[in-house]
Amino acid sequence: MFRESIQKVVDRVDGGIAGILMGFDGIAVESYTKAGQTTDIQTVGMELAHVLTQMRRAAELMEVGKLQETIFRADQLTVIVAPLNEEYFLGVALAPGGNLGKVRYLMRLLVPQLLKEL
Repeated sequence: MFRESIQKVVDRVDGGIAGILMGFDGIAVESYTKAGQTTDIQTVGMELAHVLTQMRRAAELMEVGKLQETIFRADQLTVIVAPLNEEYFLGVALAPGGNLGKVRYLMRLLVPQLLKEL
């Protein structure tokens, strides 16, 4: 159920590599990686879970509201993360030059659906 939704987003975006629905505790609910890709989205998600927890705390301390979206860009990978609620987040990995605008749009559409299913 979650895998199909994640797969649709990843497959519809130019440069889409993988996607994950994960808890902020670092435990994956579901993930999908395109065939032929070597990115370990589980490890990426676990590493980002800790950083995202710290970023949420920083937003609270600064009293700027809830964290809405985070984009992690490196030379060989871009990861867009959208917190779903206090427990879970959705992350999508893109290759360099991937369509960042489209993946952000598709994720925005998917978040309410995932929340209903959780």
